[in-house]
Amino acid sequence: MSIFKVIDLFSGVGGFSLGAARAGFELAGAIELDPHAIAAHKVNFKNTIHWQKDISEITKESFESHFNLVTCEPYGLIGGPPCQGFSVIGKSDPKDPRRKLFMKFFELVKDLQPEFFLAENVPGLLYEKHRTLLNGALTLVSPDYEIIGPMKLTASDYGAPTTRTRVFIFGYKKSEFSELSEESFLPADNQEMVKVRHALNGLRNAIDPDWQLEEQGWKKVSYKGLFIPKAYKYRLYGHIPKNTGDKSAIKKLKSDSLVSGFLGTRHSETIIARYAAVKPGTVDSISKSRKLESGGFCPTLRAGTGADKGSFQAVRPLHPTEARVITPREAARLQGFPDWFQFTPTKWQSFRQIGNSVSPILAEHILKIIRTAYKGKV
Repeated sequence: MSIFKVIDLFSGVGGFSLGAARAGFELAGAIELDPHAIAAHKVNFKNTIHWQKDISEITKESFESHFNLVTCEPYGLIGGPPCQGFSVIGKSDPKDPRRKLFMKFFELVKDLQPEFFLAENVPGLLYEKHRTLLNGALTLVSPDYEIIGPMKLTASDYGAPTTRTRVFIFGYKKSEFSELSEESFLPADNQEMVKVRHALNGLRNAIDPDWQLEEQGWKKVSYKGLFIPKAYKYRLYGHIPKNTGDKSAIKKLKSDSLVSGFLGTRHSETIIARYAAVKPGTVDSISKSRKLESGGFCPTLRAGTGADKGSFQAVRPLHPTEARVITPREAARLQGFPDWFQFTPTKWQSFRQIGNSVSPILAEHILKIIRTAYKGKV
């Protein structure tokens, strides 16, 4: 029986990768230029072939050689090219060199001819000023693939506690898949809605601002006697695909209910008082941090900028009941990551990695539909 592989381009820490693994694919490879993100990806996907590489420099020959691709084995390409060149919040500069990486994704699809591809980006991609670039990318692959999308999907509709909305473009070879349409990717009618209160259930509210080191960030969590929607709870604690997850972190979770990422932030007394006065669902006038509503969804978490763009930290939401910003572990839950998943053990890098990620819950939903529609014996 053959194995259906996927290779994650622009993998980051691995939100798309985790969704693929949970959907039943073998994560054969991951490409990421950022050294911190790919190091964290290696922790969670040790059996994957990793390549720290600028994708603009990759050729068909170097790609096939690096990942030891065998002609008879089916595979797909997934990935979220950098979105800053299309972001509504950013400058959306037509001359931003990162826009070329979006086109590079489709050039690799054309050259490599995988069984399917799935690309993700921000809704700003659909703006008229980007239409020429988008149409050019689709024109590259349309002779060989049935294309669905661009589809605008919101993670909260699929069981994640965030309203993060992203655009997905799916292409597949008709000879290899049962017919699919945009309607195939709609959420289930009985989909459970996961709110902020569900996502933060079982986590400690009191966070010492002096918890700054990795070892200080490991704290106990609880899963018993709490109302958390069943499917989401299963994805917090279990649903660990083969060859996925750090064994040490999984053991700590299973044996002692210990979870990483409870790192504090030092706020002055003035800021604490100001944050305490912010009403849920409203924004602090100075920091622009939004206080989360327990009965609502988390807005899109931002990544901030890398060292090449000034290393600016993104504005973090405020905890719904505590006068502080959220911790990395709280951010991970709100994005849909499981408690056993590991990030770079510094606040700035972990928040960047979470904010840059596809929600693994949404990714799993999309990729499971694709996996089920494949006609081959995998």
